[in-house]
Amino acid sequence: MKRYLACFLLIPLVYSAEAQLRSPADFLGYELGERFTPHHRVTDYVRHVADNAANVDRIEYGHTYEGRLLQYLIISSPDNMAKLEEIRTANLQRAGLLEGVPAEDTPAIVWLSYNVHGNESVGTEAALAVIHTLVSSTDNDVQTWLEKTIVIIDPCINPDGRDRYVHFYHQTRGHTPNVHGEAREHSEPWPGGRSNHYYFDLNRDWAWGTQIETRQRLPHYNRWMPHIHVDFHEQSVNSPYFFAPAAVPYHAYITSWQRELQNLIGANHARYFDEEGWLFFTRQIFDLFYPGYGDTWPTFNGAIGMTYEQAGSGRAGLGIITAEGDTLTLSDRIEHHYTTSLSTIEVAANQRARITTEFAEYFQNAASRPSGAHAAYVVRHTGQEDKVRVLADHLDLLGIAYGFATTASSGAGFAYHSGSTERVSIESGDLVVPAAQPKGVLTGVLFEPEAELEDSLSYDITAWALPYVYGLEAYATEDEVTWTPTAPVSEPEALPSRPVAYLAEWKSFEDARFLAALMRKGVKVRYAELPFKVNNKSYDEGTLIMTRGGEGAAFDSLVIQAARYTNQHVEAVNTTRVTEGADFGSGDVVFMRAPRIAIVAGPAVSSYSLGELWHFFDEQLEYSTTLVNSDDFGSLPLFRYDVIILPSGSYGDVLSEGRLEEIQNWLREGGRLISLGNATRFLAGKDGFGLQIKPDEDDEDADSLGVRLRPYADRNRHEITEDVTGAIFRTELDNTHPLAFGYEQDYFTLKSSSRAYAWLEDGWNVGVLKEGSRVAGFAGMEALDALNNSLVLGMESVGRGEVIYFVDNPIYRGFYYSGRLLLANAVFLAGQRSVATY
Repeated sequence: MKRYLACFLLIPLVYSAEAQLRSPADFLGYELGERFTPHHRVTDYVRHVADNAANVDRIEYGHTYEGRLLQYLIISSPDNMAKLEEIRTANLQRAGLLEGVPAEDTPAIVWLSYNVHGNESVGTEAALAVIHTLVSSTDNDVQTWLEKTIVIIDPCINPDGRDRYVHFYHQTRGHTPNVHGEAREHSEPWPGGRSNHYYFDLNRDWAWGTQIETRQRLPHYNRWMPHIHVDFHEQSVNSPYFFAPAAVPYHAYITSWQRELQNLIGANHARYFDEEGWLFFTRQIFDLFYPGYGDTWPTFNGAIGMTYEQAGSGRAGLGIITAEGDTLTLSDRIEHHYTTSLSTIEVAANQRARITTEFAEYFQNAASRPSGAHAAYVVRHTGQEDKVRVLADHLDLLGIAYGFATTASSGAGFAYHSGSTERVSIESGDLVVPAAQPKGVLTGVLFEPEAELEDSLSYDITAWALPYVYGLEAYATEDEVTWTPTAPVSEPEALPSRPVAYLAEWKSFEDARFLAALMRKGVKVRYAELPFKVNNKSYDEGTLIMTRGGEGAAFDSLVIQAARYTNQHVEAVNTTRVTEGADFGSGDVVFMRAPRIAIVAGPAVSSYSLGELWHFFDEQLEYSTTLVNSDDFGSLPLFRYDVIILPSGSYGDVLSEGRLEEIQNWLREGGRLISLGNATRFLAGKDGFGLQIKPDEDDEDADSLGVRLRPYADRNRHEITEDVTGAIFRTELDNTHPLAFGYEQDYFTLKSSSRAYAWLEDGWNVGVLKEGSRVAGFAGMEALDALNNSLVLGMESVGRGEVIYFVDNPIYRGFYYSGRLLLANAVFLAGQRSVATY
């Protein structure tokens, strides 16, 4: 035991004779814990290790948005390294993801992921210590661990965020670190280093892959399918260390073995922590339910996924005085993560045979029987081809098998749009996701209409079924559906040369991407406010119309290039006269000016909300915007912009009465103001804005004595009766309004707040909740009552301009695809009739 502790306490071990391999201190010029290591030096050291150690492979798997390298190391015994591909292949065969009979007695695979949150910066420092121990120690136990395990170490998942924090700290500290919490080095400026370049929380993105770091990492994870995955974090400076087992709720699909091994690993950690007198806690706060985390996503992929939380985070710096009067140092934090890292590897080595056996059984069970109540998930292909294609790309990223129905059939199934079991007609070519497949557990987690929630005190959202996320007509069937992996192919119609006009439907966000591409190329675009018919074909409201008149010789090539770039279908017509509806020269066919858009950024707004908008326009839509710091918004020349977007935030210091009057004047002249989340809350009740918070219908005097005298121990459970923890609600849409073009009469909004707004008295209530509108996820009873008959999406006119209110976030965490078109409608379609010409 003392020998282990010597290792854990970073006491030098006896090292091998590989004279070229240097310790982190020797290579970097300082002891780990004396300063933070910037990413380029982390990369230098990892390369040095790979170049000079015999038992290491280094894999580069991509770059961040800011160009920083993403990489991981594979470390094991020399014998294992010599047959690494055989071991990897055998593991995938054991999971049923590759054909063939796996080799026996293969090592357990442990994947350690550090620093997904950039300002939880100890992770990378600890990773360097762990790497050096594993590649250089001649300790017999360490060598035995490596004989029985393959250890994969990603030293920094989020280099952009981490360097943001590290550079801040280096620039604000003095010669001697200041341990007082009020010192500026303990207070990061907005947006902080937690998030990546686009201010996304990468630890919520594992299931969605919206960010480039995640999209590049997941294929490598799927190449290995580790048996254990640890996600290293930090929390507040006054919190003891957290490790497994996790808190409830556990998702119902988590197996008894996954629970058991968490307990075994936690017990091993506790042994070392108790020997050192380090405090820790387990089974609280950090649950295993939402699938986007670095513990749950691996868990639903057959691993034992765990979160470890060390005290510190962005406030700790190199040292900080805690509430108990102790000084928490970076060296302390390294030591704790170092200890749990090696302790995890130790348990994996000791439990190798059981781990690999249970892993194989996990996937055998998943492939032989559905995890949930349904045998297949079927998505209608006809009429929603764009969304099906995007869903298929998502399934490819996750490694979920799918195909297409070979014949038409029918049977009983759950209809996501109605929320009831009914007779389902399946068409040939519909997308089919079988529930029984190697990744069947993950499939069930993501497709089952509603997950069983054993405890409503959850850490995150509680509803995410993919048919709601993508806004798809879909069914969960009770019987299996015959399918083929070959997608249906339709031959594109040949376009006539030099048609009078091109038409494109408006049914999905992909159509908005096509519109943005046309606007970037300077093509003039109109949209139809009414349905119409031409050449014996019907077109819905919102259809994009590009006419030849007024365009140059490159008109055809520009339209076709934009269509090919966005993978969209266009149709050609040789007349602007329609047989039903409004001719293309009618006032009901609206010319679309490319909007000039400003978005408020900076300390007044939520960095997450801003990041979602920034990423939406920059990466998903590819449309130029101007981000304006909130401190500078007061002097922004409003009339340079057609659209101003207010992300969720606190606007008391940004939108004074005088500035609101200026905005009202800008609106009267044709401006368009779009508010989201708490920005909508700020505008409610303000002069000139018609939005009002929905009055509480309950009589305060009617509160029961039972509520007034509720036990202190029940305070959290009472509070959640008034809360909504990321639940999905059916929203009734007025799809004749441009804000809802491209939608059916229902939209499934993801609601993460119980704040309710009254329907507009003088405006358009485009999206509303009626009674009984919850579809999936947890919402407290009092919250449900408050949300009955409330607003989700509204628009009111102010002179020639409009204010558009989003109560909920239509692009939540970048993954809520079905809301993207609503935001595109708000930006491109709504208000175009009266757009200003500044």
